[in-house]
Amino acid sequence: MNTFTRFFKHLITTSAAGKRAFPQDVLHAIEQEIHRGESRHRAEIRLIVEPAFPVGAVLRRRTSRQRAIALFAQYGVWDTEENCGVLVYVNLADRKVEIVTDRGIGKKVKPDDWHAICNDMARGFGKGAFLESSLVALGRINALLEQHFPGTGSRPNQLPNRPLVL
Repeated sequence: MNTFTRFFKHLITTSAAGKRAFPQDVLHAIEQEIHRGESRHRAEIRLIVEPAFPVGAVLRRRTSRQRAIALFAQYGVWDTEENCGVLVYVNLADRKVEIVTDRGIGKKVKPDDWHAICNDMARGFGKGAFLESSLVALGRINALLEQHFPGTGSRPNQLPNRPLVL
């Protein structure tokens, strides 16, 4: 997509788009799925939805991947006990989903697994299936994490389970 088209998409995608795609009942269902998954593995998941970039970021040609990495740091997803944080980042204007993982997970799960989940999630979002696509993706993420980081009993929750809509 050219810079002008991307700029226009980010300009017209408002916070209202985020609220329409992820209303309170959808956020609650996602929160419950994150909680359910984290009860079965030792990793921590954070889901952040951003309707659009600030205009300056678009003009500087920031990518969704760059933004996801910045948010991974900003929200402390890297700061988990076993280096097993996972950020699922959704950018509505770009229609992109990015998964950023901490080094502990990066050693065990192949990037292709994450890319497949991101692509399927973005495809579902394109059809307007925000809740269903999110829950299926989180189910797949939880299954991968349970395989490589199985739960070992009760432990503190290190990151909020509630999705964040910026």
